[in-house]
Amino acid sequence: ARVPLGTVLGELRHHFDNPRPPAIYVGSTEIDACLPGFRGANDVDLGARDALANIWIGNRTRIAAHYDLPDNLAVVAAGRRRFTVFPPEQLHNLYVGPLDPTPAGQPISLVDFAAPDLDRFPRFAQALEACEVVEMEPGDALFIPSMWFHHVEGLAPVNLLINAWWRQTPEHVDSPLATLRLALMTLRDLPEKEKRIWQHHLQH
Repeated sequence: ARVPLGTVLGELRHHFDNPRPPAIYVGSTEIDACLPGFRGANDVDLGARDALANIWIGNRTRIAAHYDLPDNLAVVAAGRRRFTVFPPEQLHNLYVGPLDPTPAGQPISLVDFAAPDLDRFPRFAQALEACEVVEMEPGDALFIPSMWFHHVEGLAPVNLLINAWWRQTPEHVDSPLATLRLALMTLRDLPEKEKRIWQHHLQH
């Protein structure tokens, strides 16, 4: 829904003592657009990095494990959050789903972290052995490098997180995910003989 920020905050307050509130979530909203002046009093000095600052507000919500292309500094401003972080090499064990866009735009793990089905996703046990879990409180910050998978849980009735994203590549460089999607589209309908030939080229 497209509503004023004050309406969202009112809903969070209304359901503060509700043991089973509806999910309320404002994700990845640019701070300069919705809270002008906020960064002037609360910014983090990232030096020469041209960072995009966002705010995330919600109650006890869970965000499926995913990766982001930029480097990410996440700072808890209110409430508590649990981050479960995996190195990029765990892609195979996280059962990342179709490349179709999700609400956040990124491919996500199909595993329900609250009740992982190890019969369906047996290699997820290996991913758990390689992960790091941290519970963050107000003032805590976490650096998530580019392409590291992370699952995020809001643990309090009201949670507020500020994050800054920046890339280490020139501005004209698009996401390599676009390359992967284009490759799939152009190779999908080729005759099998040509697919095998292109397989050798791609492996080379």
